Amino acid sequence: MSTTAVAPLTIEDAELLVATARRAAGEAGVTVSVTVLDAGGHLLAFRRDDRAVLISGETSTRKAYTALQLNAATADLVDAVQPGGLFHTLPTALDRPLLFIAGGLPVHRDGRLVGAIGVGGGAPDQDHGFATAAVQALA
Repeated sequence: MSTTAVAPLTIEDAELLVATARRAAGEAGVTVSVTVLDAGGHLLAFRRDDRAVLISGETSTRKAYTALQLNAATADLVDAVQPGGLFHTLPTALDRPLLFIAGGLPVHRDGRLVGAIGVGGGAPDQDHGFATAAVQALA
């Protein structure tokens, strides 16, 4: 049985993700924090602008962690955590708090999960757009 190796997310990839998300946010006049995690949940890159709301750094990290843990865009998970949703009790089942607000995206390479990005500081739909722009730049 042979397997194909998938290149991991590198520091250079992470820096490109951060730069692209920040550039997209800057063009929209928004100041954001950006977090990039590798497939193991290790911090590869983090950037918080001094003008960003202080909590945006924690927000971006939790969005990235959520996207990584569930291998899904956080924007797609909002309904699932509402009472009666599929993941209603999930946040209490994990050792880290998750964040179900748009702005977290998994990063895939050759169809495999290699990391995640989280963007915080703008409105949820803006953060999702900034993260999307970053992931598309990596492709």
